[in-house]
Amino acid sequence: MTKKKPRIRFAGFDGEWERRKLMNEVFSIDTGKSKFTLKTTGNYEILGSTSLIGYDDSYDYEGDFLLTARVGANAGELYRHSGKVKISDNTVFIQGQQLDFIYYALLNFDIKKLSFGTGQPLIKASELKNQNLLIPISNSEKEQISVYFCNLDRLITLHQNKYDKLTNIKKAMLEKMFPKNGANVPEIRFKGFSDDWERRKLEEVVDIYDGVHQTPEYKDSGIMFLSVENITTLKSNKYISEESFKKDYKVYPQKGDILMTRIGDVGTPNVVETMEKLAFYVSLALLKPTNIESYFLCNAIQSSLFQKRLRDRTLITAIPQKINKEEIGKIDIILSTFVQEQRQIGAFFKQLDKLIALHQKRVEKLQSIKKACIEKMFV
Repeated sequence: MTKKKPRIRFAGFDGEWERRKLMNEVFSIDTGKSKFTLKTTGNYEILGSTSLIGYDDSYDYEGDFLLTARVGANAGELYRHSGKVKISDNTVFIQGQQLDFIYYALLNFDIKKLSFGTGQPLIKASELKNQNLLIPISNSEKEQISVYFCNLDRLITLHQNKYDKLTNIKKAMLEKMFPKNGANVPEIRFKGFSDDWERRKLEEVVDIYDGVHQTPEYKDSGIMFLSVENITTLKSNKYISEESFKKDYKVYPQKGDILMTRIGDVGTPNVVETMEKLAFYVSLALLKPTNIESYFLCNAIQSSLFQKRLRDRTLITAIPQKINKEEIGKIDIILSTFVQEQRQIGAFFKQLDKLIALHQKRVEKLQSIKKACIEKMFV
């Protein structure tokens, strides 16, 4: 028997939902025009499927919404819009009443199954019109569901905006708190420091080690094994045995060390904060500070000047691109000779990174909640 009730509902609603054609619930479902005369000025923004990727205006819930009809794997994606737009024939637009509910109901509907054709699949407005959706009889239930998801999207957008803002602040501060090319001091410094910074080779302030070159035999538990894809969190669900660890790792990451990607993604660092033993693959380089503060170095590596010097020594044409371990130590780094200045700079960026991670985790958690609720609050 076909289920006609969602698993989760607001109090006061218990009747079955009705199956209705989408075209009977909205004013229109249509495709944009195939040709426009492009002008440098005008009142309308022209949107095709490519323009829509990543396009979202989550604060305007009174407008229509758009569907990418043709862009490879992105066919069938839904996007909000606000303001005046013209849309191409790669885009389907939907207009009508109670569009909030329809928008979220379609997020639970596998629109991509309607696509046809090879290469870049196409979704036709005519096909979408005839699709059946299970919809609550009560307008009040529709409204409560819509308000819930609109508020959830506002929270997601709020934290996403804070994450974006903090990320931009960090990018700007990396430029200002580390010297630019040709400069001996940064634009911004903490009070009490005025001496020139000094140029060193990276190998003068850290010891550099490789990870294992062979793919290990993974276990369900044991010593956590890290690779390039784990650099952001330094967490993994892969483990190796204690015996393999003792055999392959005479030197391993310890608290305060830095792991940096060197194959595929080159030059993304992170500071090890755990006291637990860690194993790592050859796609990561282990930097053990000998004469430099860890968080200062981690952010110095992220500065544009260091990244440029890193790219200069990276084998860009290799597949995947990589930097040889021996080349890493030859990169010039400009650093403050005052340990206290290094510590203050490191502490500043450490706190900023915590705030960025906080909002990123909130976005991810809210997106997970939204996904679970979409599945449970629609049929």
